[in-house]
Amino acid sequence: MLSKNAYCVILAGGKGRRLWPCSREEKPKQFDDFFGSGRSQLQQTYDRFRALLPADHIYVITNVAYQHFVKDQLPEITSEQILSEPVHRNTLPSIAWSVFRIINQDKNASIIVSPSDHAVLDEQIFRDDVARALSLANKQDGFICMGVRPTRPEPGYGYMQEGKKQPDGLIKIKSFTEKPNREFAQLFMQSGEFYWNTGMFVARATYLTKRFDEILPNVLRDHQYSNPFASIEEENEYMAENFSCYPNLSIERGILEPLTDAYILPCHFGWADLGTWHSIYEATHNAEGENITLDTEALFEHAKNNIVKLPHGRFAVINGLDGYIVAEQGNVLLICPKEDSSALIRKYLGEVQLRKGDQYI
Repeated sequence: MLSKNAYCVILAGGKGRRLWPCSREEKPKQFDDFFGSGRSQLQQTYDRFRALLPADHIYVITNVAYQHFVKDQLPEITSEQILSEPVHRNTLPSIAWSVFRIINQDKNASIIVSPSDHAVLDEQIFRDDVARALSLANKQDGFICMGVRPTRPEPGYGYMQEGKKQPDGLIKIKSFTEKPNREFAQLFMQSGEFYWNTGMFVARATYLTKRFDEILPNVLRDHQYSNPFASIEEENEYMAENFSCYPNLSIERGILEPLTDAYILPCHFGWADLGTWHSIYEATHNAEGENITLDTEALFEHAKNNIVKLPHGRFAVINGLDGYIVAEQGNVLLICPKEDSSALIRKYLGEVQLRKGDQYI
């Protein structure tokens, strides 16, 4: 049974560019039914946590341009549970704001922060692992990272090296490496000393507030302690004017990399980051050389290791490709090698935006 002080923050403000062109700036991947399941990635993440927490303990932070998607897709939550960034920043400012809002509702809150683009293979083990993480966070000051053992040398993830094991089952983080090259990822995996960073973090709100005060500019601090906002509307107006004062800083860079009070909780629920084409392929294929289609019809001949996503009504015939992405959305068709596609897509995005303008991004 979870504590009445347990809360969740879902991160849903990213542009989703690593899944371009099917994830576009006007509607990023987290709001799309990418796999034809009937629920968007945001809705599936919400469902996962709703099985653990009451609806009024789940908050979503997004960008102001996307708040209408959140309201439409999650009618169960109130406007007070949606925080809309006026400008894009990285995860640390977003989480700091959400912790500020929650701690003003519940001084004893423990919070799990989760991205909105993950796959979980075993829902029951996931619930058990989350419950354990929140219970451990409630008993101590520290930053708990939900980690899983790597199953392949994936360069797109963060790697946490295990240090000293704690009596409660947590493991002190000895080192953290964000997105190593494939050779280092291979070494990390072979050593048996590393865990993937799932991007799910758990901590007490009081601990996070203390750390944010050390790292971030004084944007909310005075209102936290001596001058509280009279209403959520007043808070939103203040943040619309002042959120841009925050640096573009990730939670990993701000809290995890300094390795202060940072721990791994080994988890076993079966996890995949669905934020890149390559990671989606790795998470969904079952056999060597298998081709993957995402809510798409296709005919393959002399083709293997490909991932294909086309608009409804399109049919793909693919001959002779090995290890490629074939993805089309709107005015863009992408055909490129699958491996390390994130770097390629960053390159293409810049070139296409320069040549054709924002409507292609």
